[in-house]
Amino acid sequence: MSISEEIGRLGELHQRGILSDAEFASAKARVIDDSTRAPAAAGLAAVNQLRRSVVDRWLGGVCGGLADATGLATWIWRLAFTLLAVCGGTGVLLYVLLWIFVPTAPAPLGGSPGRLGAG
Repeated sequence: MSISEEIGRLGELHQRGILSDAEFASAKARVIDDSTRAPAAAGLAAVNQLRRSVVDRWLGGVCGGLADATGLATWIWRLAFTLLAVCGGTGVLLYVLLWIFVPTAPAPLGGSPGRLGAG
């Protein structure tokens, strides 16, 4: 249900006398406040779920983890970090910081933790 539909429904309840003026104002403020917080909460949840990949990794698994979190292909992230590294070295700094501060994802059950394997 969209915000305008919810506010319209609250308006109907207010017109029928089911909601008082204070209840209507409070419910309307709550609907508007919840709608402004939802995108920020979703973005924060995505950042908190970011993990370095143990399966799709060349160095630290940062690009594989970003690919899992965003849905973009891993090669796009690798290209972006390479281009940033060539343009002033910021890609190297950013990659190292992510390598340090982003935790590693749990290893998959029954498989080797990397591409090279133990064979």
